[in-house]
Amino acid sequence: MTETVRVYHNARCSKSRGACQLLEEQGVPLEVVEYLKHPPSRDELAALLRKLGLPAEAIVRKGEEIYKSEYEGRSLSEDEWLDALVAHPILIERPIAVRGERAVVGRPPEKVLELLA
Repeated sequence: MTETVRVYHNARCSKSRGACQLLEEQGVPLEVVEYLKHPPSRDELAALLRKLGLPAEAIVRKGEEIYKSEYEGRSLSEDEWLDALVAHPILIERPIAVRGERAVVGRPPEKVLELLA
């Protein structure tokens, strides 16, 4: 049986929908987390970043209005970025797919297939 892939998903995002579709086409069982409705806790986010091997700032959506008004041009610590992502989950890049101890940002959506190798 194929291990379930958890996808932090925003249904309004075409890249996120595309990543889910690619995994479904491969017959991969999905656990879809609509992270805007059910945001990850600070601890969950920190664990996710460890699996991604990225600092928090690397998954910040810098085109979002809240980023432009609150964070653009600021130099924040890792803890401050984590706090910002928890306070404003819209800033979290999507989709993020997790399988076991590995995770990838699905941009482009085909990146999620790396978890199947």
